[in-house]
Amino acid sequence: MFISPIDTSALDAGATTTSTRRDSSTDPAAMQDRFLKLLVAQLNNQDPMNPLDNAQMTTQMAQINTVTGLQTLNLTMQTMAEQFSTMQQIQGISLIGRSVLSEGNNLTFTDDAGKGLFNLAGAATGVKVEIVTPGGVVVDTMDMGALEGGRHSFDWDAGKYSGNASDLRFRVTATNGESAVQATTLAQSKVMATGSNAGALTLTLDNGNTVNYAKVLGVL
Repeated sequence: MFISPIDTSALDAGATTTSTRRDSSTDPAAMQDRFLKLLVAQLNNQDPMNPLDNAQMTTQMAQINTVTGLQTLNLTMQTMAEQFSTMQQIQGISLIGRSVLSEGNNLTFTDDAGKGLFNLAGAATGVKVEIVTPGGVVVDTMDMGALEGGRHSFDWDAGKYSGNASDLRFRVTATNGESAVQATTLAQSKVMATGSNAGALTLTLDNGNTVNYAKVLGVL
């Protein structure tokens, strides 16, 4: 006797839901209950001269167990994601008032001293730092000499600049012999507030920018 498989399209659709509410369309226990009711209805209405085949029943039970298992896994992963987001928010609050490093070429000023940081991808025989205006005009050049790979910092005397020093930026050129060495400029900023974007922690900095926490390269 051939019995058409139970239509579980509604259950499959429920497996993709992102709602945290466990209603009758997404609760695994409710889906199992509906399946058992359908199975009992099939058994009650089968032809007594040609009863339900055991293989057919086994296939349908395996089908509902698979769908229920996927739905349970989906709900578990969703709960874990919510807990992780909450933990990120708590972690973000502890960063308020602290300084973080992210990619950028802003100088940090204290009185007449401007400070900058950068990362070198490898050892360099020659490193040059240029202080530039927003338009790219070079204001001053600093020869840092040979440096190992990793994070480095420099201090620049801003007292000799007559303009608005807070508008200045810096760029780094590094070479190892005739080969260029990648240099990543870093901006130091203070965290003023935290937020969330698409489930990811974001930090609002004192320079007005908002960065994803995943892009923070260091906490000072």
